[in-house]
Amino acid sequence: MPLSNTFNLLLDRLKMTAPKPNVRVKTHEPIALNDGCVLSAMTWMPEDAATNPVPAILEYLPYRKKDQTAIRDALNHPYFAAHGYACVRVDMRGSGDSEGVLLGEYLQQEQDDGLEVLKWIAAQPWCTGSVGMIGISWGGFNGVMQSVYHPPELKAVISICSTADRYAGDIHYMGGCLLVDNFTWGASMFAIAPTPPDEADFGDGWRETWLKRLESGNTYVAEWHEHQHRDTFWRHASVNEDYSAVKVPTYLVGGWSDPYSNSIFDMMKNFSCPRKALVGPWGHLYPNFASPKPRIGFLQEALRWWDQHLKGKETGIMNEPAIRCWMQDTVPPQRHFEERPGHWVAESSWPSDNTEHRSMALAPGKLVSESDSSANKEHLSIRSPQTVGFAAGKWLIFGPYPEGPGDQRQDAIGSLVFDTDVYDQPLDILGAPVLQIRVSSDKKVASIAATLSEVLPDGAATRISYAVFNLSTRESDSAPEYLQPGKFYDVTINLNECCQRISAGSRLRVALSTTYFPIIWPAPEAPTLTIDCGKSSMTFPIRPKSPLDSELKTFLPVEQGSPLPTKSLRAPKQNNTLSTDYDTGVVTVRYDSDTGCYINLDTNWCYGAHEVVTCSIHPDDPLSARVEQTFRKEYGQGKPNLVIEGWLRMKASKTDFFITARMDAYEDEKNIFGKDYSFTIPRKFV
Repeated sequence: MPLSNTFNLLLDRLKMTAPKPNVRVKTHEPIALNDGCVLSAMTWMPEDAATNPVPAILEYLPYRKKDQTAIRDALNHPYFAAHGYACVRVDMRGSGDSEGVLLGEYLQQEQDDGLEVLKWIAAQPWCTGSVGMIGISWGGFNGVMQSVYHPPELKAVISICSTADRYAGDIHYMGGCLLVDNFTWGASMFAIAPTPPDEADFGDGWRETWLKRLESGNTYVAEWHEHQHRDTFWRHASVNEDYSAVKVPTYLVGGWSDPYSNSIFDMMKNFSCPRKALVGPWGHLYPNFASPKPRIGFLQEALRWWDQHLKGKETGIMNEPAIRCWMQDTVPPQRHFEERPGHWVAESSWPSDNTEHRSMALAPGKLVSESDSSANKEHLSIRSPQTVGFAAGKWLIFGPYPEGPGDQRQDAIGSLVFDTDVYDQPLDILGAPVLQIRVSSDKKVASIAATLSEVLPDGAATRISYAVFNLSTRESDSAPEYLQPGKFYDVTINLNECCQRISAGSRLRVALSTTYFPIIWPAPEAPTLTIDCGKSSMTFPIRPKSPLDSELKTFLPVEQGSPLPTKSLRAPKQNNTLSTDYDTGVVTVRYDSDTGCYINLDTNWCYGAHEVVTCSIHPDDPLSARVEQTFRKEYGQGKPNLVIEGWLRMKASKTDFFITARMDAYEDEKNIFGKDYSFTIPRKFV
């Protein structure tokens, strides 16, 4: 999943701890695979590892080690190496300075290559034969995916912001709904996959390899839209197809601001291997430099895990509670939080026995106790403006920027709203709220969005959780069925896992809408949904205080490696805007992210990136939805003379999705490649 280059703006805020000076670094270590393909690795290890072998830690992903993750890698891997580990950061086949072309996401070739890399690492004279895997997003997925093959070298995994379900738990689909991020992430990979290797490490043939990458097309975005429901394409490499296959001790880490936090609870519930979980307030970043704060000494926590499972030291980590979460306190709604107040809580297992499930019935404008709902026969209807969802922010949030949900009063105007009474005592929620609803539609394709907010005494509404659900997938997300207009269906919808203290003086609010753009793509026609309140309810997982909370050890303060030495050629900047065209009525959100351009002084390699995402829609027309992503990426030795730039656009009719794209590449300002792309993809129940 996408890697945001947020690190330049974060560096000034981080406490840096330089690694001990006994670390040997190699920027290009070739790993020859059985089919002759050579992968490129960067390694950090103790100076004496050749004579005193150490366990190894592998990070394996397609986000280029020389530039895209270089700043992050400098903070993490040297720290582990200084504490007695060999760290191996591998560019996947077809990415960065590795040979080949990157043909897709989580392919069998990728998995097979990973198994060879593990075997290669374990056989090196500097390695004891014990290997762990660490990673976030794509790298986090790979640790879990590799473990299902039971490689004898792999002894433990730390998987951050990952998923076990490629269809319903990843960046493509949610609740059977087509995520707009399916397009924007496809556009990001369209720009990442064709990037050039560095001649200094790759050697002869770098230009031919770059051209092959450009010519391959990299149009995963079309394939992801063609597979609109759970099928063999998505089942491949989805660990939830057989949770029992995971035998390796696994530490699952994530954040409440990150959309992958649900998967942590799914895996904790279904894995049988030794496992732990940690969920902070963070977005899609490592917890040692994540936002919102508080950050933690995550690398020290990881060392306890590695020492236990790779070195056989008793660190006590497995004797501590199985799951540890940041219970967030009440805050006014904001698009970005520098810090989320709260406190750590713990559970000995998941699902927790320490939970009361409290159900409340839906009544006009209210959530009432189920005993008060017996006479409630109300049917309520809603047809939301297509602009309901603009208060939701992005699906994937990295943390340092104002991209999160804002004041939910904006979306409540076009929703059915159900409020509790004001609470006179604080209330703690931990888990997934569940909506059980009887609903009908006047159209054969419809989705419903449910948001749960804390309404503060002044009326401001802070989103706590949400869910979207394609009613065509009410029986199965692999075999959807059209709705029969006017017929009522009983549907159960799990909202996102959450951990929130509701303050005395606040209310809880459930808001139901028929749209949630630009989180999900609109239905072909604007539906009117009718809710049978007498047969609908909301269940909250209420958490009483636990003695485990007071027994928790305090996390150590942040420690990490020294920042990557760089020279800035262009300063980073970020600008997000939401606007309404009063002549046309079209509402547009624009995310403009220029990560700047810099020279890595260790390698003399230049890197720069600028990306703009624009989403627009008319409040009365679902077919007016438009999404565009433009990009420019710069690379080169000593100067940014290798450039790719282009754009992708998406729109839809009632029957089809239309995706168009353009890619151009330049060497020393000379155009060496240019190609247009166009795809028409039939809509199937979305």
